[in-house]
Amino acid sequence: MTIFISQSRPASLSLLAAAVMITATGCISKSLDLASDSPDQAWRPEGSTTSSSDFSVPAEPAVAKLERGVDSQKVYKLTELIDLAQTKNPATRIAWEQARQAALAVGMSEAAYLPTISANVIGGYQNFVTPLPDLSGGTTDVTTTASGFAPNVALEWLVFDFGQRKSLREAAKHNLHAANVSFNGAHQAVIYNVTRSYYLYGAAQSNVKIAEQALANSKRIRDAAQSRYANGIGTTIAVAQSKQLEAEAKYRLVQAQDTLRDSYQDVLAAVGISSLSKIRIASSANRRLPSAQSFPTEQVIEAALSRRPDVIASYAELKSSQANEMAAKARFMPKVYLGAIAAMGDGTIQSGNLPGLAGQGTTSGVFVGLTVPLYSGGIREGTRRQAQSAVAAAEASFEKTRNTAVQEIVIASDTLRSALQAYASASELVRAAKVTYDAAFDAYKNGVGTVTDAIEAETGLLDARQAQADAHASALVAASTLAFSLGAMTSRTSAALLFSN
Repeated sequence: MTIFISQSRPASLSLLAAAVMITATGCISKSLDLASDSPDQAWRPEGSTTSSSDFSVPAEPAVAKLERGVDSQKVYKLTELIDLAQTKNPATRIAWEQARQAALAVGMSEAAYLPTISANVIGGYQNFVTPLPDLSGGTTDVTTTASGFAPNVALEWLVFDFGQRKSLREAAKHNLHAANVSFNGAHQAVIYNVTRSYYLYGAAQSNVKIAEQALANSKRIRDAAQSRYANGIGTTIAVAQSKQLEAEAKYRLVQAQDTLRDSYQDVLAAVGISSLSKIRIASSANRRLPSAQSFPTEQVIEAALSRRPDVIASYAELKSSQANEMAAKARFMPKVYLGAIAAMGDGTIQSGNLPGLAGQGTTSGVFVGLTVPLYSGGIREGTRRQAQSAVAAAEASFEKTRNTAVQEIVIASDTLRSALQAYASASELVRAAKVTYDAAFDAYKNGVGTVTDAIEAETGLLDARQAQADAHASALVAASTLAFSLGAMTSRTSAALLFSN
């Protein structure tokens, strides 16, 4: 309720207003004390005893509460990691909420077609004193009071607006389509990221096993060198070289284990769970690789573009900007609206000792209105150009997104082809290096070869095995990337069945 009070002393009112202004100005000036005194001095909370050169911040316990991790001794396969990620990863929840917001925006745009009904009430009280002459030649103050209130219900309904509401509704629908597509796209991205990190973790697991085997081989060479030296047919140089090989193998094992720990954290990050989680992850070392594929045809690329979430969402945003341009044009067109009101009033007036007067009344009415914008100081032209610029930017963004998608498909295809060729070459290298190592070790053990040959053969075998493991993981990742860029990695089963054939 709004109360209007009339005072008969303008001087007092002026003093009151001045006091309020001075108080407000003082509050604004004092609020600067809540910030730092200068750019080179630290902000300190009220009551803090820290130095102005100490730029630490007070601890906030609420932000330090970590979500419970997934502590389990279960061995998670790829499909199970994807299931976990789709539940736990914040990216999917963010996209889901954005889609819900877009859906609500559609509902609000449709509600613009409905009338708005509001209830209002206004009331007031007035007291004023009038000095009147009396019979004795003096004056008598006559106090008059008046009070009353008037409630009303008003209806306003926009009947015609040259398509502004329709355009805004179309824009909201396109935004909703983009948000829904992006939500599914967020799940596809999560599936891909989990798949990629899973295969890289598998490569790290293989490299640890390879490094452990290399350490065992180096110990065999060391034992052989020490045995030959003990039998008087070896040299101290050979023993020292074998120990050096063992030390290098230990160092490479430490590096492989460190890479494995980093890869494990990458898996947890892709899944979207706490870094403190303890889970066991199945190995992907025995995962079959896909067969070599031909370069994607133009028809394949066009089909992929038609189902890529980012391309579809970008196109929907373009359509939304075009609808917003139509709405901007209709914004300054005439509008026809319908209004209605129903109100009542109740008031009293009392003057001096005279009998008071009271009255009540009701009123209602319906009217039709027309508004025609005549002058807006350049806002109309600015709004129109702004909408046109948004359309041009959306067109360029869509073209860029589409070109980037084609580039990703081509690069992923080339990468897969190269990775498969690299794996085939690395596999041949492993077979040859294994034969060389076995022969060199047996020759040295039997007194025919040298320790240098054995060490070189062992190092070559280690490098070949690591190259094979890395090429295997690279091929798996490249195949996953190609499937993702083609818009085919849409579920946990599609990711798991990617290499089943």
